[in-house]
Amino acid sequence: MHPSPRLLIRSVLRLTFVLAAASMAPASAAAAAPGTAETRILEVRKIWDAGHHNAFTDLVHWRGRWWCTFRESTAHVGGDGGIRVIESADGGTWTSAAYLTEKDIDLRDPKFSVTPDGRLMLVCGGSVYLGTKQLKGRQPRVLFSTDGRTWTPPAQVLREGDWLWRVTWHDGVAYGVSYGNGVKKPGDADATEWTLALYSSRDGLKWDLVAPLEVTGRPNETTVRFTPTGEMIAMVRREAGNTMGVIGRAAPPYRNWTWRQSNHRLGGPNFILQPGAGWIVTTRDYVTPPAGATKGVTTMVARLGEDGRLSRLVTLPSGGDTSYAGMVWHTDGRLWLSYYSSHEGKSAIYLAKLAVP
Repeated sequence: MHPSPRLLIRSVLRLTFVLAAASMAPASAAAAAPGTAETRILEVRKIWDAGHHNAFTDLVHWRGRWWCTFRESTAHVGGDGGIRVIESADGGTWTSAAYLTEKDIDLRDPKFSVTPDGRLMLVCGGSVYLGTKQLKGRQPRVLFSTDGRTWTPPAQVLREGDWLWRVTWHDGVAYGVSYGNGVKKPGDADATEWTLALYSSRDGLKWDLVAPLEVTGRPNETTVRFTPTGEMIAMVRREAGNTMGVIGRAAPPYRNWTWRQSNHRLGGPNFILQPGAGWIVTTRDYVTPPAGATKGVTTMVARLGEDGRLSRLVTLPSGGDTSYAGMVWHTDGRLWLSYYSSHEGKSAIYLAKLAVP
């Protein structure tokens, strides 16, 4: 049985319409080549602003729950800050798990890690202001917990004047970089250069020097991570010279380093290995972001290249006093970030979820 001329005309018109619609479909609807899709911010929510000034975050998914930590105080500098730990089952509803303080000490910049025996560990700075905004002394502290709610008293580690900024465990050993108050430059009575050194520990309490790190320009906040082959990568903030951050690499035993200057100034740097796709970085961004984004200092997410350069992926809703992100790749394939920002007026803690191709 042959179709009628009318049915043939209808079929041709229908096919023509389908082909035309396909040709007008946006490129995003077509199958994109690997790596060409854009990073998307799926969700951002404020999760805490109970303190007068809430800042310097970290994030971990531990024992099936989310844990976020940060400092609460009266201002960015000065006052005797305390460390708040909050918890959530799903990242939506958060409750306070602990508030940690030490008499006459400003506990600040807390960072999580998980010890080989499964305990949650906090490292933080212990600064002395005694009611002023002038730093009178400092020494790192470490605390431990088996449930996230009850913590050991802050224990002093390293030496007076040190700041052990973040700890990363690898093959049963904790590694961290501490920066010191500095030494006088030859022939310059006023300027000082700050010291930087890599330390290791098997218990988080007793630390041994691995190697001094030859970085100039007043180096300070440093995060170290490990490649699958055991190479260590360090991302270092600098406060002098051209202030650009530097990226270091070293093979075991981590005593001989090569350094590359980044194309970005860093603030509160953190980075994490995206499975099968390289390193993703979060940092304070001191450069005015693209048109349409929040203006001024912001928090950005970027990809780290082999040459040490950062390529911006997204700018998080942020501004003013901001950055210091915690980073977790979740089992849902999304990048979860905690960070703080004052773009809504008060310095508050935020949680973001990103899809990173």
